[in-house]
Parts: sequence; structure tokens; C-alpha cells
Amino acid sequence: MDTNGSRQARYRFALVRSFSLSAGSGHPAAAVGGRPKEQRLPNHADVAPLLADVDWELLNGPVAPYGDWAVENREEFALVGAARLGIVREACESGRYNAIVLLGGGEPGAPACREIARRYHLPVTSAAFSQMHVAAMLGNRFGVIDLAESHSMHYYDLVLQHRFADRCAGIRSIDFPHGRPPYGHDEGRDIHAEKQKALRGEHSDAVEKATAAAVAAIEEDGADVIIFSCSGTFWLRPFVEKRLHEIGWEVPVLDGLSTSLALAKAMVDLGVDASGLVYPGDRPRRRRVRRTF
Repeated sequence: MDTNGSRQARYRFALVRSFSLSAGSGHPAAAVGGRPKEQRLPNHADVAPLLADVDWELLNGPVAPYGDWAVENREEFALVGAARLGIVREACESGRYNAIVLLGGGEPGAPACREIARRYHLPVTSAAFSQMHVAAMLGNRFGVIDLAESHSMHYYDLVLQHRFADRCAGIRSIDFPHGRPPYGHDEGRDIHAEKQKALRGEHSDAVEKATAAAVAAIEEDGADVIIFSCSGTFWLRPFVEKRLHEIGWEVPVLDGLSTSLALAKAMVDLGVDASGLVYPGDRPRRRRVRRTF
């Protein structure tokens, strides 16, 4: 029960965006107020069944400190990761949530967010972390579909960080980089325009290239699960999954938002959060004097 005597939902999640942009940026992460949270959450229709029994709030990410474009490289991920920590801390301190779901495929600031949430015994899930762990349960090796060279190298680091180098078959880029100065959106390579085409039932080069990359990951790299790196590509999942199944490849296809939500539910159901040995407090009651690898 809450303070008003009402029964609380079993799942009470804070979904924290990785960054915000100005209304004039034209990006889905633009800070446009007044819209329902369902309209502001990218790919809500794909995850609506997972959210049906969740009391959730969508928290805006920090205004991108590097400029008015989407995060893509290591420097930008480091900047927005640090800027997101205060939002996560405030969410934890509020007492309104029993899990934190970090949005953004490159999961900026995720380890530090877990350290903060551990003090409040709240589980934290994030896109790369969730996809890699679930993919490892579904097959021997997973292939990653990414959208740009610089983002791929950041994701390469995440594969190493999460200790999945021996389970990752490779990263394949479909070359649809985010628009940024001085380039803008390269002709015919706007990933968000491609999404609208696909949703209207029109031909989408992004769907074609992502499907071809997934087939190559299966046939040439040895992947038996497909995941997507950037949140800007998560919308591709149902399209690529359908195409793969149509041509006979019966492989799981995951996206970071769905797996993050499902894993957050599982952690709440299990009553667990991150290990206090991995994320120790300032003065833990027991201390280890040696670390091994």
C-alpha cells in the first residue's frame, strides 16, 4: 500500500532517457512537452504488452552537453553518462520506483548508475547489458547490427566490458549515421525517415540492409542470435525478425528496450539487485583484501 492506502503496482519503473535535445533538432529525443508518455517513448507499440502491468514514468535525460544532435561516439557517451547520474540518483531517492531502466542502446553511465541504485537496493537494467545476457541464454553466439562506425567502436568496448567477447560473433554496421554538424543527414541515410517508411509499408533501405547484415552474421560470422546496438535501430527488430523467418532462419532477434524491461521484471520478481561486492558502499561491513581475474 502507498501512503494513501492504495495498492501499489508490482512493477514501478523509472525509464530514464539517455539525453534530451531541443525541440528544433528534429530528433525523437527532442524535449517536446505536452505529449503523453506513450507518444514520447520510442517504439512504445512494440513494448506495450510488457508495460501493461507496469506503473512507469518516462524521465527526460540530461540536455546533451556536447551539442544538439544524437549521441554516437565515446566522448559524447561519456558526457551524457556523467550528466545522467543526478537524474538516476533523484529517482532512487524518491522511493517511487522498484527498478530503474536506462534507455539508450549505448547505455551511457550504466556502471555508475548501478552503483548509485545499489545503495537503495534497486535493480538497474540497460540495453547492451540486457541483450547480451539474454542472447547468451538463447544461443552460442550473437551478432550485433549497428548503424555507424563510431557507434560500433563504442559498442565494441561494451562487449568487452560485459565480458562477452567470446560470445559475440561480430558487429556489422548498416551505415546510417545520426545527422550532425557539419554533415547533417547524408542523402538517403536518415534512420528515422527509414522507420517512417517501414511503418507506412513502403520500401526501406534500412530494413533491407539490416536484414542483409543479419543474414551475413548468421551465414558468415556464425551468429545464432541477432541483437541491435543503438536505440535508433531497435525499431528494426520486428521487420528483420519477420524477414529472417520468411527465408527460413529461425533465430531469436532481440532489441534493447524489450529485454531491459523483461529483465527488470525478472529482477523484481527474484527480489535481487546488483552484488554489493561489485558495487560496495563506502564502508562495507566485510571487505575483501584481494581481487582476482
